[in-house]
Amino acid sequence: MSRIEAVLFDKDGVLVDFFATWEPATAKAIRSVARDRDQALALAAAIDFDLDGECFAASSVFIAGTASDSIAAMTAVPGADEALVRRISARIIEEGVACVAAPPEVPVALRALRERGLPLGIATNDGEESARRQMATLGLTDLFDPIMGADSGYGAKPGPGMILAFSARHGVEPSRIIMVGDSTHDMHAAKAAGAVRVGIGTGPASPDDLAPHADHVIATMAELPVLVARLNGT
Repeated sequence: MSRIEAVLFDKDGVLVDFFATWEPATAKAIRSVARDRDQALALAAAIDFDLDGECFAASSVFIAGTASDSIAAMTAVPGADEALVRRISARIIEEGVACVAAPPEVPVALRALRERGLPLGIATNDGEESARRQMATLGLTDLFDPIMGADSGYGAKPGPGMILAFSARHGVEPSRIIMVGDSTHDMHAAKAAGAVRVGIGTGPASPDDLAPHADHVIATMAELPVLVARLNGT
């Protein structure tokens, strides 16, 4: 295997605690904007979100899809026009910044990788602005170059565009880039780009779900610097 020279990360479920961040954020946003409880429940159901339990089903479009996918799903609810849904979407972003949480091992692992001289980047199906604001809140922005979202002009995952853009930006062949992700979308994007696929079990998908699609599977970010060292023989 080629020496690893750069690492690209999905955001939600990898750098950001998906459950602690987006489940309360989504519940607050829908409740605050919907005209009544019935509409709130219908909007939540459209994205496979249990409003009373404040939890997403594994099948939710919100998990691996883009903001546009969630907007389209909620706009299909009778009586929910696009203006209403866009207000909810904007409120979800605001609450996602206010609620954002990262597992404690994340900043430690990121700084260990940077100390090895590895460029780090973000490729998320969230919007770029949302990703930047969350990283700023967590104090992690300076660790990444670039931070890319589904709206950054390179396409969404499972397409390879963001990975190829990261490759070009740093002059690193895709085969020398690790893509760390918690979904099959991440693994398929990495495969399409020719990058090394590393699944992580900190998001909605289990390690068993990811294993058939990944070159390596880790339980948490704490294992990533160790994996890189092993692959590089250091």
